[in-house]
Amino acid sequence: MPEGDTVWNTARVLHRALAGTRLTGSDFRVPTLATTDLSGWTVRESASRGKHLLLRLTAPPQAAPTTAWTLHSHLRMDGAWRAYAPGERWTGRPAHLIRVVLRSPEAVAVGYHLHELALLPTADEERLLGHLGPDLLGDDWDPAEAARRLAAAPEVTIGEALLDQRNLAGVGNLYKCELLFLRGLSPWTPVGAVPDLAGTVTLAQRLLAANRGRWTQSTTGSLRRGQTSYVYGRRAQPCRRCGTAIAKEELGERVTYWCPTCQPPPAPTPAAG
Repeated sequence: MPEGDTVWNTARVLHRALAGTRLTGSDFRVPTLATTDLSGWTVRESASRGKHLLLRLTAPPQAAPTTAWTLHSHLRMDGAWRAYAPGERWTGRPAHLIRVVLRSPEAVAVGYHLHELALLPTADEERLLGHLGPDLLGDDWDPAEAARRLAAAPEVTIGEALLDQRNLAGVGNLYKCELLFLRGLSPWTPVGAVPDLAGTVTLAQRLLAANRGRWTQSTTGSLRRGQTSYVYGRRAQPCRRCGTAIAKEELGERVTYWCPTCQPPPAPTPAAG
């Protein structure tokens, strides 16, 4: 699943391609929006909120009773947006995966295999996004609030809690694994046993922010192929710190990577009585 920085980068691509332009055509290939025509609508901005993409538009007065609208999409595991010059061949994905095409005089934006595609009044964005925790790459980033939300469920493992977008918005599996390695935490540590939640979420924000604006994600400081991660995607390879073979196992509905030596299992909870 794309991480928050990938979604942030995608929003910037769409912003550069479409912001300030009036759409000359649209083609929606999902049943709920199949008859929607955005011709004549103006793109105000493209933004991200965690892993959600928000293309904000202004409708002509005669098109709708509300003029401020948002085209919402979620990439999930396999979605993508691509921007092309008019007349350029669309090479992003197979044509049968196209869900929407937005045309302007300067660019064509094509959305592939998008999820949760919806057009709604901008004033109603919170109806879709109000459950999200603080956005790691947003102006509203609040580490204290993120730590508070994590702490509210002390029995949940930290590996699962970090992926819950209701706690903090933007962490995916890659950053979860890398963050926990850097903090020396087993993915199975209960949140209540994590000694410094504020420090953990602060480091998470720094990792995403360091990769904002580029497509190669690195937590090691190296952009060389095969050297961008400490544990993620490195099953059975030696830990970069201690040499122990990196382990891989399912945690919840996702796989997790960790070093059994640098991230020792949590101490057992003492029996009651």
